[in-house]
Amino acid sequence: MEPDHGPEQPGRLGPGTLLLMSAATGLAVAGNYFAQPLLDVIGHDLRLSAATAALVVTVAQTGYGLGLLLLVPLGDMLERRRLAVVLCAATAVFLTVTASAPNAALLLTGTALTGLTSVAAQVVMPYAATLAAPAERGRTVGTVMTGLLLGILLARTAAGLLAELGGWRTVYWVNAALMLLMAVLLRLRLPALRTSAGLRYPALLRSTLALFGQEPVLRRRAVLGAVCFAGFSVLWTAVAFLMSGPAYGWQESAIGLLGLVGAAGSLSASAAGRLADRGLAHRVTGVAAVLLLGSWGLLALGGGGGAWSLAALLAGVVVLDLAAQAVHVSNQNLVYGVRPEARNRLNSAYMTSYFAGGAVGSALTSAVWGAGGWAGVCALGAALAAAGVALWVLDRLRPVPPAGGRTAHDHRSEPAPATL
Repeated sequence: MEPDHGPEQPGRLGPGTLLLMSAATGLAVAGNYFAQPLLDVIGHDLRLSAATAALVVTVAQTGYGLGLLLLVPLGDMLERRRLAVVLCAATAVFLTVTASAPNAALLLTGTALTGLTSVAAQVVMPYAATLAAPAERGRTVGTVMTGLLLGILLARTAAGLLAELGGWRTVYWVNAALMLLMAVLLRLRLPALRTSAGLRYPALLRSTLALFGQEPVLRRRAVLGAVCFAGFSVLWTAVAFLMSGPAYGWQESAIGLLGLVGAAGSLSASAAGRLADRGLAHRVTGVAAVLLLGSWGLLALGGGGGAWSLAALLAGVVVLDLAAQAVHVSNQNLVYGVRPEARNRLNSAYMTSYFAGGAVGSALTSAVWGAGGWAGVCALGAALAAAGVALWVLDRLRPVPPAGGRTAHDHRSEPAPATL
């Protein structure tokens, strides 16, 4: 570890610094979700088709996935404060590119680069866990995790409100200023911290990719997570088109308020984690996968535009978010139990697959919405959810290996905190 030049000593993480790290993670990931309630207004302003506008979500998730794969493992070889500060500052710069974009090319470029560097959140999360005293590590990660979840859930709401006040570009200008502030505050408040895996960068990346071949639990759970997050992205990519269309005719601020409905997902994350700690991760996954499938039945009823349709839509959003978070947390509990000493690289491998699934889901939505509207979107989401149920069943039916072999059911290692 490098000498500590900050006000906090590792193992003595003060509440102010912890709150700062929580805010930084939330603001970093929020930039990837601002566009979702604004796709229609962005499309009109830049004269984009619905399919092109939806690509904003796709490239954000693709960029984030590349950042998870290429940048997050750097936390095992570079000084973490410097890495976090550079990523936050770069995110601020790229947000200004999006905010000032005059056409689709610059809009998509700025969005992709913002997604790439917004993985600062995934650098700050293990940073906080390392700085915390061992007896406070769970509470510390839970606090930072809350900030991250709130960033995801409230991004859509904030985007809608700010767009109503000053147009869609205002959203990105404000987030750019806040991310620059986070970079300055993190530099001033955090101690220098270096941990080394003893590998050079190419070897570090190779070791991350090698985990897929070495760990069947990672492979199975990565595929399941990708499928479930693809369905999650299908909903949040298409819902802005539905709510701004003739069925509902909502304004951007009202569409953004739908993000508040997803707050129930943060409750399920905590409950799923507690159940996983009791050895019930597989059951949690199965129940959540079935609920995910059922949610699309409710969502399909939400395309009519009346009061009952709205009620069904909101219920479907709540159930889908609850189920998606439960699958995610139970997946990570099992994956991180495989190799506790390699959790950063396991996190990179799993989350890369997870967000790749989201990018595919958004891309499919772009095509399906134009061809089949809301009914086609719901059919796509239901098909992805059914695939998730099938993957869980296949995992449970697979042959049990000889005694001493490691399986997905072997999670004797300490449970790991969940991250997004």
